[in-house]
This record gives sequence, C-alpha cells and structure tokens, in this order.
Amino acid sequence: MINLTSNTDQAKGRRTSPDPPRLNVISVILFLTSLGSGITATVLQNNPLFVLLGIVIGLIVAMSPKVAQQWERAVVLRLGKYTGLQGPGLFWIFPGIDQVSSWIDQRIITTSFAAEETLTSDTVPVNVDAVLFWMVYDPEKAALEVQDYKLAVSWAAQTALRDIIGRTPLTVLLRGREQIEADLQKLIDQRSNPWGVTVQSVEMWDVIILESLQDAMTRGAQAAREKEARIILGQAEVEIAHLFAQAAKSYEHNPTALHLRAMNILYEGLKEKGALMLVPSTAVESMGLGGLIGVAAMRQQVLAQEDPRSPQTNGPVI
Repeated sequence: MINLTSNTDQAKGRRTSPDPPRLNVISVILFLTSLGSGITATVLQNNPLFVLLGIVIGLIVAMSPKVAQQWERAVVLRLGKYTGLQGPGLFWIFPGIDQVSSWIDQRIITTSFAAEETLTSDTVPVNVDAVLFWMVYDPEKAALEVQDYKLAVSWAAQTALRDIIGRTPLTVLLRGREQIEADLQKLIDQRSNPWGVTVQSVEMWDVIILESLQDAMTRGAQAAREKEARIILGQAEVEIAHLFAQAAKSYEHNPTALHLRAMNILYEGLKEKGALMLVPSTAVESMGLGGLIGVAAMRQQVLAQEDPRSPQTNGPVI
C-alpha cells in the first residue's frame, strides 16, 4: 500500500499554513521613510497622531513593491480575477486590490515516491522506490488548473507507479528498468501536462522483494545454472563421441597412424617421473606395444637412478 498518511498530513499542512510574508529592501525603505515623515511632523506640529498616521501609511505602501527571484513567477489576482504573471525582479501591486496568490518555482524539482507491497502481474508483492524529476512550464495553468500542483504531481506519480507494477511481471520489473521508467515517465507526463507540468525523467532506485522469495529465486537460479551446465556437458559428450567415431574410421584402415597415436599416448603418460600407465593386453597384441612398454620401463629405471628421491615404480602395468 502507498503511505497515505504522510501525504494527507502534508496536504493539510499546506492548506492551513499560508506562505509567510516576503520582505524586501524597497518595502523596508518605504516604511522607514513614512515613519520618519510621521516622526518629523509630530515634532514640528507637536501632534502624536502624525506618528500613527506615518505607521499606517508606511505599512500600506510597504505592501506595494514585490520582488520575484529569477526562477519564480508571481500569479497576480485583482479583486479575485487573474490579471497575469509578474517577475522576475521588482514589480508593484495595488495593496488591498491586487493579491499575489502563489509563487511558482520553474526550476527542476525532485520528488521521491514509493509503492509499498504492490502486486505484480504474477502476484508477487514488491516495494518500489523512485525519484521524479519535473518542472513547471506553464505557471498560469499550475496556479489556476489545480489546487496544489506539487501534491497533485506526487499523487499522479504514485498511482502511475502502481499501475505500471500491476501489469508488469517480476522478471521484467527487475531486468527491464529502462523501459519501465520510460513508460512511467510517459504516463505521468500525460496526467500532469494539463496542469502546466512536464516530467523530465523518472528513476527507480530500489526494488525490494520478500526475503523468502529472494531465497526461492536464488535456488531457482542455481538450479537453472546447474541444468544449463549439464546440458552443455551432454552436448560436449555427443560431439566427442562423433569425433571419436570419425577417428576410429581413420585408424581402421591405417594401422601406422594408430601406432603413432599409441606412441603419443605413452609419451604423454610417461613423460612425468613416476607415472603409472595401465594398458590393456589387447592393445599390446594388436598395436605391438610390448617393445614400446619395455623401452618405457627402461627409461623409468634410468630416471630413478639419476634421481633417487623420485618415487620407485615397477614400470608400466599390462
């Protein structure tokens, strides 16, 4: 489930706590000038009402100048009717008649959102955390078409994430993140475009599944690897058998090649000191290996005499 409590509390906080008043140097100068004029008039006329009048006029005049930052746009309403956007920089309003309803930030904004224990298309519960990068391209729509565009974008991102997870199997969710992020960005963009908001990118930075399911997936992956290894070994055995069959056909009508191969086998087996070679008796009779084995035994004895530390053997066993 999506954590609705935090978002609801956040929405209540935004609705109940208005933006604090903005002070700027022009407002301060105007207020101090009006206050100084009232104090001067009080001293000259000896009437304290001029001080009170200077304070009231100063407060009214100080509400007229407004300053918007380079990345901000101010939405101005005149008697409740939209009149236009102001900023960046210094602009003036009529106090009591004009009102700055909202300040729209046009920089790229990052919003983190999550879907907790959401079922995939193959009924696997997952927790997904993602980050949304978005910006306001039309401040007028963001101020007039939706009550709280930041909260609306957050909810749109969460519901879109749940929709994407609900129609995606777990394997695709774990392997095809790029495609899922692209689909998620497109879906959120379609929902937020009428509010003057465009989505730059979406990044899924964590996908969490249950530990028991992780163990099962690990065992399944291990079994799949073992199966693949056994299949490869079986294919190798088949290929080796075909090669041996071809070699047997070549040796069948060429006994010299068969003897040369036998000599090579003996050499490979006896080139290490202390080696023991088991040769079938039929091979001795058919390939004439008796003389070769005798020569190999004599060679073993010579090596043993040269190096007494080498293990003693009784020669090749027939």
